[in-house]
Amino acid sequence: MTRIAQILVAAGKGERAKGESGGDLPKQYQTIGGKAVLRRTLEATQSELRIRETIVVVAKGDPHIGPLIEDLDTIRTVTGGATRTASVKAGLAALADNPPDFVLIHDGARPFVTPALIGEVIDALNTSTAAVPALPIADALKSVDGASVDRDKLRRVQTPQGFHFDKIWAAFSALPEGASFADDIEVAHAAGLDIAFTTGDTNNFKVTYPSDFAKADAMLKTETYTATGTGFDVHRFTEGDVLWLCGVPIECGFTLLGHSDADAGLHALTDAILGALAYGDIGDHFPPSDPQWKGASSDKFLIYAIEKIKERGGALQHVDVTLICEKPKIKPHRDAMRARIAELCGLPLTRVSVKATTTEKLGFTGRGEGLAAQASATIKLPA
Repeated sequence: MTRIAQILVAAGKGERAKGESGGDLPKQYQTIGGKAVLRRTLEATQSELRIRETIVVVAKGDPHIGPLIEDLDTIRTVTGGATRTASVKAGLAALADNPPDFVLIHDGARPFVTPALIGEVIDALNTSTAAVPALPIADALKSVDGASVDRDKLRRVQTPQGFHFDKIWAAFSALPEGASFADDIEVAHAAGLDIAFTTGDTNNFKVTYPSDFAKADAMLKTETYTATGTGFDVHRFTEGDVLWLCGVPIECGFTLLGHSDADAGLHALTDAILGALAYGDIGDHFPPSDPQWKGASSDKFLIYAIEKIKERGGALQHVDVTLICEKPKIKPHRDAMRARIAELCGLPLTRVSVKATTTEKLGFTGRGEGLAAQASATIKLPA
């Protein structure tokens, strides 16, 4: 499986954004819609589930980063340098001991990046060693002496910029001391890497000037609504060695009977998400009559539902799963279940709940014939 890491560059002082918008606070720590710019960027990039590790490059002695990331997993910080190039090199060096296959390098002050944009950059790396989102230039261009410039030969480029890690690390390692480039694609171009241009997004702007904060706040005020869906699933016990529940294997001497791996917890959660989207139920999308789903891992169903949220431009806010059974014992596995669901959903652990209860020996669960799961999912969607 391709390993993907990202580097968020957040070591700048943000001088151009200071003054009326935030005093001496660097722009990445100033707030839009009540939340720090860098925190919004982190949450936006972590919604791309293929990214497994994040390096945040910060200024030496940065006092703000700790509280901002204390509840987020798979994040490390490193100290940057005097230039962007030096900071990116520090981030790459932090990954070099256990290098990923691909690395994305993103500005910490671009909080409106979307999973679709990130995904297109990642996909482009399957055929190119470097990729960058770009936008055409609509305005006429002139040089300082008034001469026309052919805008069709120019592009506005954004981040994240993606690379094969070994290639971009070699390019940065070969730079002379003190070298400084405008961005990382410039380093790739100088090293002769082949570069793919993907589709940029006008909303993926870099918060730079005081006026950008007003623009960002206005974008966040776009009308949305909150949808809540519920799901319920039941499976009977049968002979077997391993039982899958909430994405976690439990060795208990029996298993659940079903067409897929019969993970009732993930089935209920998938149904809850589909319900919030008003997209029918899990059987509509993965019919048990279809042989391709025989024995399938249920994380595929949940990932599919998460992708449907992204297609709607929504964001999963919170999930809650309740397991109803006399056996197996859930508590020893609950933390692992929460961690796995958080990973699949791209949520911090604080937004994932897993609980268990019994029916006091009543009914089929009380007789130990099977188990049930119910779940709820809360999603923020554009109106």
